[in-house]
Amino acid sequence: MSAEGGTRAVIAALLANAFIAVTKFAAWALTGASSMLAEAIHSVADSGNQVLLLVGGRRSKRGATAEHPFGYGRERYVFGFIVSVVLFSVGGLFALYEAYHKWHEIAEGHPNELLESRWWWVPIVILVAAIIAESFSFRTAIRESNKTRGKQRWSKYIRAAKAPELPVILLEDFAALVGLVFALFGVGMTLLTHNGIFDVIGTAMIGLLLVAVAITLAVETKSLLLGEAASPESVGRIEQALTNTPGIERIIHMKTLHLGPEEVLVAAKIAVVPCDTALEVTDTIDRAERGIREAEPMVTALYLEPDIYDPNYVPDPRPERPASSTH
Repeated sequence: MSAEGGTRAVIAALLANAFIAVTKFAAWALTGASSMLAEAIHSVADSGNQVLLLVGGRRSKRGATAEHPFGYGRERYVFGFIVSVVLFSVGGLFALYEAYHKWHEIAEGHPNELLESRWWWVPIVILVAAIIAESFSFRTAIRESNKTRGKQRWSKYIRAAKAPELPVILLEDFAALVGLVFALFGVGMTLLTHNGIFDVIGTAMIGLLLVAVAITLAVETKSLLLGEAASPESVGRIEQALTNTPGIERIIHMKTLHLGPEEVLVAAKIAVVPCDTALEVTDTIDRAERGIREAEPMVTALYLEPDIYDPNYVPDPRPERPASSTH
């Protein structure tokens, strides 16, 4: 997903969640259904998450500084990780607490507000309308993702994504749709059976769903924060550009690293053809750099070390790392 496409998906999700949150709170205020309160808090958490993603995207566009010479591209990863924490704590844990609280009320014989309310039909109407609104947001995220997904399966595409907005929006929208179905189940079964335990079950299912999604997002975003290499396709284009450069015999070793979703660092040690002057070596390096940047425009930081290839060369052992300071 491109940065522009990711922003469109985030804005669509933000508008949908803000509207849905208001209607869910209204339904909860009228009926006291715990499933509606859990879903309302879920929508508030999602809206806050979308704001965080927009802020992260904006901050990541700042230029490099002396303190951060590679720029701020990873700000998007940091905010993506914060989103998973917010979804876990605000959305998932609150829903589980509300389910526990409601179960205690039922066990103590408190009357069920939903069953006694003359507005019992409001949650049904709002949940159906919310499912329709959330479907449009989910459709936008899918449409933007399909532009770059190709024929990959969704699971593989999400794991390989370098832009945090993609897994966040897709999984959040998926969780929102499934959560609405759980809430509809809880409210509907409570009204049909006149048994408030189904409202508790629906609320608990929403909580468990949000916790599972939050953990999945945290794992995926943690990998991006640690630093992921460029995709195999991108690495292949870079390697081909190097080996096709006149004057380069082979790649001795090469490493790539995503500095941000659309920024890649490349560091490579290359074997050059033995020559008489340093000028010939620099010309070879310049040609290689131009070739790499043409083959892979995401390369923003490029470091090439020329060498003469020796198949019998054995590198010196690395010196021991100094002990960490105890101060």
